[in-house]
This record gives sequence, C-alpha cells and structure tokens, in this order.
Amino acid sequence: MHKGVVIGIAVVATGMAGIAGYGVYNIATAVTGGSTAQHAGPRTVVDQPPTAQQAADVEKAFLDAWAKGDLEAAGALTDQPGEATAALTAFRTKVKPSAVTFTPGAGQPAPGASPAAGSSAAPAAHQVPLTFSAKVEFTGSTAAWTYTGSLGMVKMSDGKAAVHWAPSVIHPALGTGRTIDVKPVYAPPGSVSDRNGKPLTSFPSLTAILAGFKQSAASAPGDAGSGVVASYADGTGTPERLFTITEPKPGPPLKLTIDAKLQQAAEEAVKEQSQGGTRAASVVAVEPSTGNILAVANSPVGGNRAFTGGTAPGSTMKVVTAAALLEAGVTPDTPIACPAATTAGGQQVKNDFTEAHLDWKFRQDFAESCNTAFINTGHDRLQPDSLPRIAKEVFGLGLEWHTGVTNFDTSIPTVSNINAELPEFIGQGAIRTNSLAMASVAATVQNGTFHQPVLVPGMTDGVATASRNLSSSVQKALKSMMVTTAQSGTAAEPMAGIPGVGAKTGTAEVDGQGTHAWFVAYRGDLAVAAEVENGQHGATTAGPAAAKLLRIGN
Repeated sequence: MHKGVVIGIAVVATGMAGIAGYGVYNIATAVTGGSTAQHAGPRTVVDQPPTAQQAADVEKAFLDAWAKGDLEAAGALTDQPGEATAALTAFRTKVKPSAVTFTPGAGQPAPGASPAAGSSAAPAAHQVPLTFSAKVEFTGSTAAWTYTGSLGMVKMSDGKAAVHWAPSVIHPALGTGRTIDVKPVYAPPGSVSDRNGKPLTSFPSLTAILAGFKQSAASAPGDAGSGVVASYADGTGTPERLFTITEPKPGPPLKLTIDAKLQQAAEEAVKEQSQGGTRAASVVAVEPSTGNILAVANSPVGGNRAFTGGTAPGSTMKVVTAAALLEAGVTPDTPIACPAATTAGGQQVKNDFTEAHLDWKFRQDFAESCNTAFINTGHDRLQPDSLPRIAKEVFGLGLEWHTGVTNFDTSIPTVSNINAELPEFIGQGAIRTNSLAMASVAATVQNGTFHQPVLVPGMTDGVATASRNLSSSVQKALKSMMVTTAQSGTAAEPMAGIPGVGAKTGTAEVDGQGTHAWFVAYRGDLAVAAEVENGQHGATTAGPAAAKLLRIGN
C-alpha cells in the first residue's frame, strides 16, 4: 500500500539551492536588507518573542521563498532547517502543484489549528502567531485549492526572527506522522443498501462506518478522480480529502452485506446493554458460510469499537484454547480437575465460583468456564506458541484483515515463559481483540473454515485466508462443548428458548478498568459476538445482547 511521504520527519542535507526548475532566491539579502553577515555559532530559539515587524518580515520572506521554489532558503528561515526543507520538498514532490501563491497576514486560522501543532520545541508564550492565505494550482484543473494557514514566529539567538517549524505550517490538517499526497478519489455511492436492497441511512451505528468506507471497493479504477489527501503514514484512521483536483465519475449504488433486520436488532441490543449509551459496548453478526458481516452496532455512536477496539476477551478466548487442547489430544470427556485456585506467573488465579470440582471432565470445565483447569492443562499440554499459532492458522486471528473499513487485527503474542504467561489461555494478559474478531471465531467453529469478515458481497481483494481448517473431529468436539455451555453451562440463562445454539461466556478484568462482559455464540448460519465495558459477567449483559440477534436467526 502506498503510504506517501511523512511530513516533517526526514532530514535533508544542505546544498539543495538551485533545484532544477526553480530560481535561486537570496534569502539573506531579503531579510537583512543587503547584509550577509553571519552570527557565530548555532542559532537557537530564545525565551522571548520577536518584534511584530521582525515576525511579519520573516513570514513574508519565508512564504516568498516557498512560492518561488527555493525550498532550502525557506527552510533556512525556520528554527529546524533540515526538517522544514525535507517537508516542503515532500509537499512539492507528492502534491505536484503547478503554482503556489501566498498572502501573508490574510484569513483566520482553521478551528483547532495552532502555530505549533505537531511540535513542542518552543513555548507558545514566546511565539508571535501569524496567518496566511494559500492558493495552490494544478495542471489540468481550473479550480484552485485555497486555505488559510497559520505559523508561529520565534526569536533566535542571533536576534532575528524565524518560523517555528511544525508540519501544520504546510497545512493545518498535518501533524506528526501524517502524510499529504495526491491520490485517486472516488465519488460516494449513489445509494447504500443492505443485502436485500433496503436503505441503511436510519441506523446510527452505520453512519460513521459508511462515511469512512473505502469507495474504491465500490467503484472501478477508471471511475476515479484525483485529490489532495491527508492521512496517517501507518494507515490508521480515515484519510481526509482536502481538495478535489479532478472530479470522479458518479458512484454506483452500493449494496453491503448488512441485513437490515439484524442491524435493527443489533442497534436495540447495544442501546439496552450500554444503558442508553452511557457505557461502551458493541455487537457484530457474521455469516459463517461466507464471512459476510450482517450487523454491527456500537456505543458510543460515532465510532466503530466493534472493528477498531482492542481489549482482552476473557473466557471467550477459551474457544481457541480449547481447540489447541483438543488438537493436543484432550477430548470433551477427558477427566480434568477444576481446583479452587492455581498459580500462574507467581500469582494466584481463582474461578468465578469458590468450590473445587476435582471430578470434572473437560466438557464441564469448558461449560462452567473453569480458569484453573485451562491454566493447568495448558501448562501440561501446550507450547509457548500454541495459542497464537492455532489462532492464526485456523481462526485467522493476527492476519491482516481487509474488511472494507479500518479494523484492528487481533494481537496474541507468543509468550516467552509459558508458566509465567498462563493468563493468555483464559483470555487475559496481553491478548487484544474485538467483537468483530470474536464473532469470526464463533463462525469458524460453526463452519469449520475461516472466512474473513467483509462488508462488500464477493469482496476478495486483499482478504486474508487461514492456512488450514479445523479438523472434523476438533470441530465436532468444540460444537458439542459450546452446545453444552448454552444448554446447561454459564450461557444457559440468556440462551434459554433459543434452539440449536452453541455459546461461550467471557469476563475480562482489563488493566484496572473494571470487569468487561463478553459473549460469543452461533445458531445456523449466524455467528454473534457482544461485549459490554464494565458489564460484569458475560451472561448478564453481553449474553442478552447476542440473544436478541440469535432469536431472529439468519
């Protein structure tokens, strides 16, 4: 994936004057009125502001040099010449303007913009804030990109003023780690509907998701226009289109995998279990046979916690651990004691119940979510890489997913000391995931084959594939244990009256933030995951949210 050039990060060596296509601009003469005397020693920022006249003169000289294309001279008028020259060069190289015009002192800074955005090298109290208007023109476009910029002027140790360099000097949308580039842009789809052609505009949780949807997934490459785009170099967040150079062709209607009936149930479930939006929660429904995402709902509205969240999943991760143990030779009927407590990493670990059950079989340990049995058996039967390996090879967790919108890929680190890191086996420790990934786990158990979740029917570009399937014997054993859990184990109460369901509850204590509730389940060709922050036990809050969708079915 093309990342662009990070503005304000690289350092370019001096000696760039006279770049081809641009005239040399004698900046020393412009600022000093003809004197080219140099101050001995390195120039540094001092703790007092320049005069208003000094600030205005150097701002004009800086903008003139930038406009003329003498980028080394412009950089020399800042307090960080190397970074400034590199960033201005990147702007010219990646954006490729045919002409730039700047007017000092014009306009008002954009809301939230600050003279020193992206840098704290000079206190704001010692800066003189100034603004300028920018006009950027492009070959082949009759429209010009105009915006108001802002910068801060500081006083240097030689007594002269300088521009306090920050990426936002180029444009207010830029900060540390952000890039600016000209990229293909696509028109919004003419309409967005669910899998059955029903409109999706009335669902609050989908508003932000659809706004950030990668339109390239719905449009042919030939339909693209071009535009100036700001984005994070690491690919996170939603790219921001700053200016359209050439207009794209109108977007076609877009049909997503979402099912409006299930989406409505998901919205209602999240609203109920988040107590009207006062605590964070999410629900995802996936079709096991295809990976199609059928519903996604979030609290608070406006984000996409279901896809981008990263928190410990508690005992729902025991589905993956159980798969590893089954592959290691354990069966649902293997006797595995459930002591009241055990030790992991020098700390005592207990269960949610106080009694010891030394006569239990693995099926009962799973159904009642016995932490001590999973920890002790994991230590005896598994290797340090067993959990992350089966998670990636079979369940697709830790692969790079391309769903159609930004998502966080599950992280399950390989432990260095299996005895010290055993909480991983019960979904604690350093594991981080979200309800999208855990719905996919339930879907993989139901289907036996991992299908990466997607939002566009038939989407295959960049979609992750697992290297192997669940064996039929392990799948059969997992399903039987999840059915037992739904019928008589920890998931029985929220699953009461729902036929043909397999489930697993989860409770996660995360970084001192409280006790989070988790629930995963499947029924027919429908898999669901729900999580509620500070929801306590999975059966009491996350379970009812999942049940609302499972009762509808697919």
